[in-house]
Amino acid sequence: MKSTKKVFFLIFSLLFLVSCNSNSLINLQKQKSYIQTSSGFAIVNNNEATAIYLSDNDYKGVKKIAQKFQEDIERVTNIKPSIISNEIPSNGTAIIVGTIGNSNLIDQLIEEKKLEVSLVKGKWETFLIQTIKNPFEGVEEALVIVGSDKRGTIYGMFDVSYEIGVSPHHFWADVPSKKKENVFITRGSYTKGSPKVKYRGIFINDEAPALSGWAFEKFGGFNAEFYNHVFEYILRMKGNYLWPSMWGRMFYENDPQNPILANEYGIVMGTSHHEPLTRAHAEWQRFGKGEWNYNTNPEGLRKFWTEGMERRGNTETIVTVGMRGDGDEAMSEGTATELLETIVKDQRKIIEDVTGKPAEETPQMWALYKEVQDYYDQGMQVPDDVTLLLCDDNWGNIRKLPALDAKPRKGGYGIYYHYDYVGGPRNYKWINTTQIERVWEQMHLAYEHNADRVWIVNVGDIKPMEFPIEFFLDYAWDPEKWNADNLQDYYTEWAEKQFGSQFAEDIADMLRKYTKYNARRKPELLNIPVYNLTNFNEAEKIVEDYNLLAKKAKDLKQKLPRDYHDAFYQLVEHPIIASANLNELYLATEKNKLYATQGKVIANTYAKKVKELFVKDSLMTKYYHEELANGKWNHMMSQTHIGYDNWQQPRFNVMPETILVDENTEIEVADVKTLASIDLETPSDAKGFIENSSYISMEAHHFSSKTEPESFQWKVVENLGKSGSSVISLPIKKGRVVLNEDSPKLSYNVHFQNKGKVKVHAYFSPTINYSTREGMYYGLSFDNEMPTQVNYDTDPLIFNYNGKVPSNWQNNVSDNIKEITTEFEINKTGNHILNYYRVDEGLVLQKIVIETQEKKIPKTYLGPPESKYVD
Repeated sequence: MKSTKKVFFLIFSLLFLVSCNSNSLINLQKQKSYIQTSSGFAIVNNNEATAIYLSDNDYKGVKKIAQKFQEDIERVTNIKPSIISNEIPSNGTAIIVGTIGNSNLIDQLIEEKKLEVSLVKGKWETFLIQTIKNPFEGVEEALVIVGSDKRGTIYGMFDVSYEIGVSPHHFWADVPSKKKENVFITRGSYTKGSPKVKYRGIFINDEAPALSGWAFEKFGGFNAEFYNHVFEYILRMKGNYLWPSMWGRMFYENDPQNPILANEYGIVMGTSHHEPLTRAHAEWQRFGKGEWNYNTNPEGLRKFWTEGMERRGNTETIVTVGMRGDGDEAMSEGTATELLETIVKDQRKIIEDVTGKPAEETPQMWALYKEVQDYYDQGMQVPDDVTLLLCDDNWGNIRKLPALDAKPRKGGYGIYYHYDYVGGPRNYKWINTTQIERVWEQMHLAYEHNADRVWIVNVGDIKPMEFPIEFFLDYAWDPEKWNADNLQDYYTEWAEKQFGSQFAEDIADMLRKYTKYNARRKPELLNIPVYNLTNFNEAEKIVEDYNLLAKKAKDLKQKLPRDYHDAFYQLVEHPIIASANLNELYLATEKNKLYATQGKVIANTYAKKVKELFVKDSLMTKYYHEELANGKWNHMMSQTHIGYDNWQQPRFNVMPETILVDENTEIEVADVKTLASIDLETPSDAKGFIENSSYISMEAHHFSSKTEPESFQWKVVENLGKSGSSVISLPIKKGRVVLNEDSPKLSYNVHFQNKGKVKVHAYFSPTINYSTREGMYYGLSFDNEMPTQVNYDTDPLIFNYNGKVPSNWQNNVSDNIKEITTEFEINKTGNHILNYYRVDEGLVLQKIVIETQEKKIPKTYLGPPESKYVD
């Protein structure tokens, strides 16, 4: 007993010492802010700013960012602190900034045991913010911002900047800094830990005509002056990785200062999936000799790639290996696995020859994009140190993930994701159509499947993707922070950081709704009529919802201080009013056609409205370019978005065609009747969702009960879905489970008016079967019957999209839904229970519609409205 007590005492003592040595370290992921306005360590107090001290031997990038940190303090307080280099503070207070091992000031504090960095030292991109009493002789107190490495120090400074009121979007969306007379930091020690995804970045792509027009007007092109703003933007959001602009651009050649500045800042550079060994695709047209064909021109390509690696020097880079065809196309009609293996082997020899080091010491990445995934699927082998960059289907649905029990790779796995795309079934480049709920759900899948080495997202022109970009980088930093239970808080927290707390909930609701509405169908696809004009007033209701949101946005802007108006317009108002206008334009077009076929003169009214709304769209663009922020963003909304007739964008916005009716020849045609739900008398014994008009419709999250065996959970992902919220099964890492009556299940009480054959239509988010297993399954049953196993992945796989995707993929992603139908026999009317079971992880159930009479479900895009429910 005495021995046990002694061991316990020793353990307790060690824990106490660790606690003391860490100076009450607080992980800021769990604390809202360390900033005060009345007490603590003073950054600025009574019109005096505390000086910032740096060491000369620190990184050049740290010194450059220290100047931006200095400017941030001035933005907030109108007081500019001094920056003092290579001096030891001798009186008063000081802000000391530096990197462990690269700052004499920091290293002296560590050596004298005045700064404890054991929880930071040696970590990847980790910072510590700490107050210290009497750090040097004569100095009363210091605020120390210390990084484990260059980016750690930079993140520490920018973290303080964001906390005191300088948004990462202060340049890219004109978010004003929150003014304060005094700024204090609560005494203590703070960190945000280390990032859980190692490389986190963005891809500038499809950047013409918008970003390119803006960059050439403002900076003369994609030069270091332009990239200075991009690098700072990434770092402020704690990203570290960039694929640069590529449409005819050459990052290394357009301005030799580009890679130098990136390396100073600590931005890890890469090139896209079809640009090997740091060479931009456009460089081949200028410098390459011969064909882009390794069978016929291996020497020319090896020389081209060698020069790229030599130019790279010692800059921090993830080198893309592999090869696709010229112009982002397939390399060959077949799957030339042996050829590609040879190419990678030869590329790694080039890497070794140029660097003088084993190839595995240079970070490399092979992107399994489009048809390249076929090489991997058919067994192509790449060295274990090469990161396998898995990809989505260009529409936000991940195509491939490693097995949950896959053997770890030294190079790990990454994800290439899309917020923007040029290709089928339509380009989508104009405006933000991304729901962070879907990003969370898909990237959570990736993280749980151990794809955590590289996360990069195609952001198009950067604007207007500011909100989802920050979410992507935030989530990559700590995928364990945000979950299905707290994800909706992200909207509010983000809105508060940009616009303050007074209207944060209202702005969060606007962000939540407009992204939901835009995700239903991308603007470029709206000219294909899908919203129903007659059943349940679906089309009218969709436009009413948009217009109500637009009115709320306009009204709220008038309540904001004037200096917030430009930022609010960019981040909230414009995507709402522009999307609302476009939806109304296409509704007016369809009404014009409907009434014209009826010979009604009112068709002319809608023809006039189409023209007015088309002009209104152009006036919004004109305002964005000429008046917003005094013309700062000219060209940024020049992406065409009206008048698509195939996957590629029209050269100009084209007003939809309308039909005019001769007022003297109007004929009498019966009105098309609008179908609405009929409120039938509810049977006295009815329970659950009541059959009405030959169907029962239920939102997935309105289950009557749930069964959760030990360690399993059903989670509602609020707001994810075309009409309601979605349901997923966790944990992902449990993988496939055996289907039986004890499996995790959701139960829905229903009441049938009819008996006989019924069809259960399950509406899912259009997830791709990313698994290495055959099929993707769930279970269904009625009442106490044994569950039927249903294969979600029933479509035959064909090569209709330069890669393996379901045969109905184009419709699935256009409609943003995948519908699976299963037949059952109901032998009696009355109350029943529909059970939905987990088999495989990763399915996202949005809605269930039970068809009780053949082909009598009213046609709608969102699915029929939810049936009446009796508790």
